[in-house]
Amino acid sequence: MDPLSFQHSTFSRIIGVKYVPPLEFCLRVRRNSSSDKLVREMQDRPKQKLGKKAASAANLLSRSPSLENRAKELSNSGSRRGTYSQGHSIKMFIRGRPITMYIPSNIQNYEDLRMEPPAEKLELDWVYGYRGRDCRANLYLLPSGEAVYFIACVVVLYHVDRRTQRHYLKHTDCVRCLAIHPDRVRVASGQMAGVDKDGKPLQPFVHIWDSATLVTLQQIGLGSFERGVGSVAFSYADSGAFLCVIDDSNEHMLSVWDCNKGTKQAEIKSTNEAVFAVEFSPADSNNIVTCGKSHVYFWTLSGGTLSKKQGIFGKYKKPKFIQCFVFSGTGDVLTGDSEGNILTWGKSAADIKTLGKGAKETYQIMRQTRAHEGSVFTLCVLQGGAILSGGGKDRRVIRWSVDLAPERECEIPEKFGAVRTIADVDGEELLVGTTRNAILRGTLSDGFVAIVQGHVDELWGLATHPSQNVFLTCGHDRQVCLWNAEEHRLDWCTTLEESGLCADFCPNGGVVSVGLNTGRWVVLDLQTQELVSDSTDGNEQLSVMRYSPDGSFLAVGSHDNFIYIYTVTEGGRRYTRFGKCTGHSSFITHLDWSKDGKYIMSNSGDYEILYWDVAGGCKLLRNRFESKDREWASYTCVLGFHVMGVWLEGSDGTDINALCRSHSEKVVAVADDFCKVHLFQYPCPKPKAPSHKYEGHGSHVTNVCFTHNDSHLISMGGKDTCILQWRVTRGGQRYTLDRSTSDSSTSISSLEPGP
Repeated sequence: MDPLSFQHSTFSRIIGVKYVPPLEFCLRVRRNSSSDKLVREMQDRPKQKLGKKAASAANLLSRSPSLENRAKELSNSGSRRGTYSQGHSIKMFIRGRPITMYIPSNIQNYEDLRMEPPAEKLELDWVYGYRGRDCRANLYLLPSGEAVYFIACVVVLYHVDRRTQRHYLKHTDCVRCLAIHPDRVRVASGQMAGVDKDGKPLQPFVHIWDSATLVTLQQIGLGSFERGVGSVAFSYADSGAFLCVIDDSNEHMLSVWDCNKGTKQAEIKSTNEAVFAVEFSPADSNNIVTCGKSHVYFWTLSGGTLSKKQGIFGKYKKPKFIQCFVFSGTGDVLTGDSEGNILTWGKSAADIKTLGKGAKETYQIMRQTRAHEGSVFTLCVLQGGAILSGGGKDRRVIRWSVDLAPERECEIPEKFGAVRTIADVDGEELLVGTTRNAILRGTLSDGFVAIVQGHVDELWGLATHPSQNVFLTCGHDRQVCLWNAEEHRLDWCTTLEESGLCADFCPNGGVVSVGLNTGRWVVLDLQTQELVSDSTDGNEQLSVMRYSPDGSFLAVGSHDNFIYIYTVTEGGRRYTRFGKCTGHSSFITHLDWSKDGKYIMSNSGDYEILYWDVAGGCKLLRNRFESKDREWASYTCVLGFHVMGVWLEGSDGTDINALCRSHSEKVVAVADDFCKVHLFQYPCPKPKAPSHKYEGHGSHVTNVCFTHNDSHLISMGGKDTCILQWRVTRGGQRYTLDRSTSDSSTSISSLEPGP
């Protein structure tokens, strides 16, 4: 192993992340002296250290005017035409290390290949998941019968009876808060700040939009907020003329905006502590309340200036967090806190001797009501004045009378987590958002069932069924989920002992194998979820599972640098070790089988492309030229001649997490590190190939996979825990997500990457 490979491999194994070197492209014509000399000159020149995601392929070919001219001469030279005959190769340099890719025999004139965007495009069809684990007050029911909530960069409008979705797609990073206008049609949604692929900040903002037409009516605060928008609220006393915003800066700036003009009316530093909620008084738009860590503040807006008064806890224990609050029908402010209490606040001069001068201007606790074990995460006022509270540790939803006498209650099943937020449907029926990213529907009398479910931690494993419209996902939350792409529902979910990182269906469709983060891998029966096989290879995480086309072999790629090969019998229920592919100098990242099931192509963490003769005893094929015309049953390797063009300018070698060729072999989908899903034509062997670009994810896209008939593409986010299902459209079919260069708020593909 050469020293650089050893460093890459050791570094990757120790810290568990990918090594990040810069990327170069260079065309090398075999047996061509001028080209060889150019390559040698480039390799012999002192290497300049480049920042992550900074250097483009063009820049790397032009370190000096002389090299730039030489590269242009080679590109434009007539003598170059026709030199790409059998045996010629292309080299992609990563940190000066060449990756050789041989040109297939059926390509006679490589330089004449024209790269065009594919005819196929994508349209967002369905969003799986809900962000309840770390967001508040993010579930509402509209008069249209649609529940509005968000996950990643998408605000979802889900009709709870018709089970249909619409999507507001104008945000450029993760949405963090929602508010509904008093007209119950307009919606305000605020987002986080992000960074583009060059590390430049992207500014957060609030959009006010029409939920009927999905048209953006106003953009609030672009350039005014730091880091992100934490909370938003419309005024009520004046029919929603103003919007209040709390940003996520250190001072948690509180600002008031004119909704129609989009202008700032007032701004003030709020507190250095976390702020969880903000609301206008329903009786007076000049009065605002905020709450958060160890505080409740009562704000007054007068003459364009905001002033605050702190809530006084007095004889009551000061809780660590004030989680939520509402205005009761009597005008009191009710807060829910981390001690499990509902506190009733009001102006009082009762303890003037204790509080001293100015006591008449203080807000004090009038009453303490014990409500829940653990935190009170949410409060909701029903028509008629009854109150609903949602608990954390006890997972209870309690209905209270106007004077806070308990009336009824119901406990949420443990598997859904704590109660995060409650939305009233009709006074009896409720929607409940939970901390384990589920939305439940039901009543206190009859209980609740899930209508939206999702993962709760980073996602990596994805596989689509070979003959049915179902797919499987797994991740760091140890959940393995089978989803029905036609019915848009979760068919089943099971919890493993370790995190699942990769998966593949047996070609017969009866079982699925899942690779875990400990070197262990399991095989599950698709119908019964029964564990039919349990094996372990090494003690490092597994990164890829791949069955041969006829299902007779299973290849297991590990972070210990080996590919383990098993023979498969009894319909995928029995596995016997056949051999081990030894030769990679870093962890396995991707692999594919040949169509005849005899060979494997694999990629590794140090960007090697190796070929293996499995049928001949798992032998490494030293002469890679012999594999240039081999046909592959799937194409998921991110490095290879047929997909070289998917690497964008400035890529550092780790920017593409996954790719997948369609079954028709016409397009290839790419999951990148900047929240984008790309669609390229296939094959795509030339640098700077054009593509269609789509966004919606709020973090690195970890995986993509086409359904069995190429009707849909499934993409998966990492930290955003979001699964997006895209409809593949062709020809003259309706397409609404095309790239717009004139207005960054007009299409999903114009969204910018997040953190």
